[in-house]
Amino acid sequence: MGIREFPGGAPRGKSIAIGMRRSPDVSPRRLSDISPQLRQLKYLVVDEAIKEDLKWSRSMEDLTSGPMGLTSIEERILRITGYYGYQPWAASYKREERPREPPGPAEAPASVGSEAGGRTSRRRWTCSRGQLQKTFWGVAVVSCVCASWAGAAQLAKLTFRTFDAPFTLTWFATNWNFLFFPLYYAGHVCKSTEKQSVKQRYRECCRFFGDNGLTLKVFFTKAAPFGVLWTLTNYLYLHAIKKINTTDVSVLFCCNKAFVFLLSWIVLRDRFMGVRIVAAILAIAGIVMMTYADGFHSHSVIGIALVVGSASMSALYKVLFKLLLGSAKFGEAALFLSILGVFNILFITCIPVILYFTKVEYWSSFEDIPWGNLCGFSILLLTFNIVLNFGIAVTYPTLMSLGIVLSVPVNAVVDHYTSQIVFNGVRVIAIIIIGLGFLLLLLPEEWDVWLIKLLTRLKVRKKEETAEGGADLGSGPQHRSRRARPSFAR
Repeated sequence: MGIREFPGGAPRGKSIAIGMRRSPDVSPRRLSDISPQLRQLKYLVVDEAIKEDLKWSRSMEDLTSGPMGLTSIEERILRITGYYGYQPWAASYKREERPREPPGPAEAPASVGSEAGGRTSRRRWTCSRGQLQKTFWGVAVVSCVCASWAGAAQLAKLTFRTFDAPFTLTWFATNWNFLFFPLYYAGHVCKSTEKQSVKQRYRECCRFFGDNGLTLKVFFTKAAPFGVLWTLTNYLYLHAIKKINTTDVSVLFCCNKAFVFLLSWIVLRDRFMGVRIVAAILAIAGIVMMTYADGFHSHSVIGIALVVGSASMSALYKVLFKLLLGSAKFGEAALFLSILGVFNILFITCIPVILYFTKVEYWSSFEDIPWGNLCGFSILLLTFNIVLNFGIAVTYPTLMSLGIVLSVPVNAVVDHYTSQIVFNGVRVIAIIIIGLGFLLLLLPEEWDVWLIKLLTRLKVRKKEETAEGGADLGSGPQHRSRRARPSFAR
């Protein structure tokens, strides 16, 4: 990038950068501090070729923002001369990071034309077919997540009445994870135009683990730890259902999103957000109030501790996955979950056998096992994980998360008619507090910017309506008087 210099300045043909370096010792705040540079500016003319590159920069936006610009003239000149350290071409503000696309159908204003009264038409907001389709799928996904999660909890509670073996149930349901990759490949064959064999697809998905693919070392270092965390999460959750009612378990498990934020902030150095800190505080307060709701009995305290431990294991699983493996595509996620099922079959099978022979989890005969309940629970849990992991392909992630918190009132209604749960004031307040914290954690990172834009639009619209109303009042009497004159002339 260069700027041509004309007589009176530096020699012709010499290019200088737009951003001038500032002295590290001096931080100018007045135009008099940079008077030599300002003298040079009147001999500088920006080339036409670089105007296209600068049209996206903040400084050009400030200069072209009209008479009511957001910044003063002094600040603009200091920005152009580089004293604020701003460079439009710097990596901190690349065009790729903040793409500016033309407004879509949802943002495009309606055509402005003249109406009968000479006023311009109001801005209309439309919704594209794709957004309607995503919203429709979102409702279906939310319903599926809510029904499968609440149904799995209720069916597990029913199973424990005749089959008191939470770890065996966890092991049995986790074995079904093996079906993830076969189901994904079946969908790939049905949908993809370029069909691949199972071996080709498997090798392509194995690149997720590195250049060497899925080796024995990778299996024990990157898959086995997550298999242990998966088993602990589900076992603690089911054991908590055995101790306390499903409403308390489902609402306390919603705290895992607050634990994910806290761990991501500490381990992954994610962006600090005050609203999410408030949500984490609400989650902790809800846990304490939920414990107080039953009077700190040992049975309920143990159950609450188990479900909080399950939520913590789930949060640790998600944060470590992002730290060690990053983000995964659909095929890679399906293969990873199938590998967890294989790990469960190979290395966790010995634990239910040990528990059976030590009579910790004992049943008299295999005929007494409620196979229908076990298979139903496994199918519901498999459905929940499939929709939660692959539902993002058809809808928004926020809508999928809503299904988890909506399972709380569903479980509450079922518990009200099937158990002796007492919804006292403390329990209801704790449920509301935890649910509010969960919803706050669903807010996007730039929610404050969106809120300011929304308030600004509402303010502008109100001013326009006030101005239109004033114009109508001003023109109304004159119009009526003009019509009245001929009648008086008679």
